[in-house]
Amino acid sequence: MLYRPFENRLNAELGKHDLYRAQWSILYYLYNNGSATHVEISNYLSVEKPTVTRTITRLEEQGYVEHIPGKDRREKRMQLTELGKMKYSEVRVAVDQLEQDILKGISEEEQLEAIRIMKEIRNNILK
Repeated sequence: MLYRPFENRLNAELGKHDLYRAQWSILYYLYNNGSATHVEISNYLSVEKPTVTRTITRLEEQGYVEHIPGKDRREKRMQLTELGKMKYSEVRVAVDQLEQDILKGISEEEQLEAIRIMKEIRNNILK
């Protein structure tokens, strides 16, 4: 009941910045975790590696991410470019506003409790 309406609102907001949720998720991950391999990103997002590869290719074409040398030549590590960092900061403002709008009337305590419950549900699903 929440997922699709949220996804639609988020994609509408991200569309104003020429991004989709999958792209935003990768920008978010790289901004907050530094460089990462395709496998690390696919594990974080719980999606298949080819899906991540396609999304990263698009982000590379936009100039937001770049390859950097890994531990060996087979490892493909990605990081945000300066343009990618600027794009993240720009979009973060819009996403923060969206989050404030959809959480209006819900106290911080209630939000933290909802997060705790959702983590517990996720842990139960992954058992």
